[in-house]
Amino acid sequence: MDGRKWAYEDFAVGDEIVFGPRKVTAEDMIDFASQFDPQPMHLDEEAGKASMLGGLSASGLFTASVFMRMMCDAYILDSTSQGSPGVDYVNFRKPVLAGDELTGKTIVLEKRVSKSKPGLGFVSVKHELANQRGEVVCEMANTGMFLMRDPVAA
Repeated sequence: MDGRKWAYEDFAVGDEIVFGPRKVTAEDMIDFASQFDPQPMHLDEEAGKASMLGGLSASGLFTASVFMRMMCDAYILDSTSQGSPGVDYVNFRKPVLAGDELTGKTIVLEKRVSKSKPGLGFVSVKHELANQRGEVVCEMANTGMFLMRDPVAA
């Protein structure tokens, strides 16, 4: 353990880790979409207004990427994270529009010690990302893998 703040032992079922805010700009949304998701509603305000989304909207992948950055800044980069074996689900519940200010939270659902890899634990979480009106725009769930601070005590 190298002194990082977040190790497996530091996550408790029911904990909520809150992060953000982060303002989403039209420039960032368009730059991302032009490279990775060049659909009209992600590139042009008028096309976005003409769509069911109601304005220039972020690509879902952009939203997930912004969330990942916010989560990294909040705790992952100061943790013993060993990555994730996958994502259980991602739901985009409302469009993210240019100018939205996003906040997020991670809720710890369960945790368990690895049976096959000593010193490693699995932390299952749900994430929510909300806009400035408190509307959840995206929710996700996954399991993260974290090294233990004290594997002998586990």
